Amino acid sequence: MKNFELPPLPFAQDALAPHISAQTLAFHYGKHHQAYVDNLNKLRVGTPFEEAGLEEIIRKAEGGLYNNAAQVWNHTFYWNCLSPQGGGQPTGALAEAIDRAFGSFEQFKTQFSAAAAGLFGSGWVWLVRDNKNGLAILPTPNAGNPIRDNKEPLLVIDVWEHAYYLDYQNKRADYISHFFDLLDWKAVESRF
Repeated sequence: MKNFELPPLPFAQDALAPHISAQTLAFHYGKHHQAYVDNLNKLRVGTPFEEAGLEEIIRKAEGGLYNNAAQVWNHTFYWNCLSPQGGGQPTGALAEAIDRAFGSFEQFKTQFSAAAAGLFGSGWVWLVRDNKNGLAILPTPNAGNPIRDNKEPLLVIDVWEHAYYLDYQNKRADYISHFFDLLDWKAVESRF
């Protein structure tokens, strides 16, 4: 059985400052994300998922095994939605699809931000492509992951408190606003 490993960040640990500090990344990536990887490796021993990939575990497992696999996948995906050169707006086909689905980029941003601010407790808010090739905003509590429901993730914001509390304390809305300053639309467009 080959263990899962913590994937490297796609940027330096201090590269997202001042929006996300190196201290937050040290805890969020180095402690929380690492703990999910470690727990996943322990929990899959002796199960039918010993040799399974993350997506298979997410689609089929339950309980702690699912939760830790989804958190490993979700966090890795989240890091790859961010860039020190992020911000701005989508272009091309993605921009057109956002306009069709939400009316405009500004309306998308308003709806996405409201979903992220309004998700009770911890979780994730996704922009997904559904099986009808339309776009939707999907809030998922806890370790929820849209691939379990055959939806294709395009971008995500982590709204677990460990994602923002050191930098923003209880001001989730401020964190959400700054998330858009880091959002890597080129990466999102490449998934689209």
